[in-house]
Amino acid sequence: MLKTQTTEQISGHGMWSSKLAFILAATGAAVGLGNIWRFPYVTAENGGGAFVLIYLGCIALVGIPLLMTEILLGRAGRHSPINSLLQLARRSNASRTWSGVGVIGALVGVLVLSFYFVVAGWTLAYVWTYAVELVGSHAFQDTPQAHFDALLASPARLLFWSSLFLAVSVGVVAMGVEKGLEGSVRLLMPLLFGLLLIMVGYGMASGHFLQSVVYLFEPDFSAINGNVILQAVGQAFFSLSLGMTGIMAYGAYVPRDMHIGKTAAIIALADTSVAILAGLAIFPIVFAFGLESTGGQGLIFVTLPHAFAAMEFGNLYALAFFTLLAVAAWTSAISLLEPATAYLVERTSFNRPVSVLIIGGSTWLLGIGSVLSFNYWSEFLLWGKNFQELIEYVSTNIMLPAGGLLIAVFAGWIVSRVIVREQLADMNDDLYRVWRVLIRFVVPIAVLLVFLVAAGLI
Repeated sequence: MLKTQTTEQISGHGMWSSKLAFILAATGAAVGLGNIWRFPYVTAENGGGAFVLIYLGCIALVGIPLLMTEILLGRAGRHSPINSLLQLARRSNASRTWSGVGVIGALVGVLVLSFYFVVAGWTLAYVWTYAVELVGSHAFQDTPQAHFDALLASPARLLFWSSLFLAVSVGVVAMGVEKGLEGSVRLLMPLLFGLLLIMVGYGMASGHFLQSVVYLFEPDFSAINGNVILQAVGQAFFSLSLGMTGIMAYGAYVPRDMHIGKTAAIIALADTSVAILAGLAIFPIVFAFGLESTGGQGLIFVTLPHAFAAMEFGNLYALAFFTLLAVAAWTSAISLLEPATAYLVERTSFNRPVSVLIIGGSTWLLGIGSVLSFNYWSEFLLWGKNFQELIEYVSTNIMLPAGGLLIAVFAGWIVSRVIVREQLADMNDDLYRVWRVLIRFVVPIAVLLVFLVAAGLI
């Protein structure tokens, strides 16, 4: 009881009980639907092993330094990202307008979640479908393509499953740091890795595992060009969920004795491992059944169900696979809710349950537009994009990299070196100088290039 009171006084919200708890939570924030299908597909289409080498270099030079930065800013401020940045700006004799970076991050989290929870609802719908199939009720009464199209064409079904997903996410955040956030990731992250390893084991038994390894990792340096390198930088940036201040919010609950550099490296390694394991789980099935290895929605919700239908115990495997997707989506959704919720708790008289209900309710209302974008509003375009596509483009292609760029500039050029060095006290001088060069020069330039490309400006 004494420990709880002490940690509550330190952070204002609670603290992770251990380094492992934070690693699980931060990895959960980073791991999402994109890890399961986008990384394997992008790797295979952009030089295989050559792309992986470039990606790992980008993780080391961009991802880990920026991940460390979000953690140290959160721990130094001990509040929501907005208030942490405000306090650090004041302590550094800088303009309080730097707290606006936290506002951008919290807003991006809400905008991203407003369409993310809709897509995550698809995974729950498929979990239910295959659970029904498993007991012999034949929920799949049409082709996988027709089944998927029917789901998207039904606003009622989409809204039901999406709302259920969001409600569970809101419930976790409402319970607080230790009971809610930490309790959920201690259950969900081992479940995620366990399911992945089971599916990789199946892939090894399929007879097409080596083909998948070659497809994903055989180096093809002739495919490498400037655009591929920028894709690797972007993948490193987005896969770690940087720029949304979710990691910064989690960093506010980090114990003082935790080594930030080593922890950031572990999180990056775990996130990359999930992406690689996903590829080794998915592509053996694709090759075993002679299916088209296209990326995105088509691979997950149409192509793979064809394979599941032909597999022995396919319904059980499909149930495990879509449960894996739902878990990955859930751990990310929780981190998207946290920054805005933490700020509302600090700035109003609302407690955490009421605060997250307000944020979740606002997200749900905005998400109705994304639900309708797949059916009734699909032809209603603004600047050539429907509602969901426009929200996704603005939040992920413009606001997210802009937030990451400003975080790097703030930490590298604005925050007092005394504050930063205190947070990185367990890092030797040489490594500290390397981090400082990366965060002041390399990271801003890399993120700026990704921003300009994503925004279509170059």
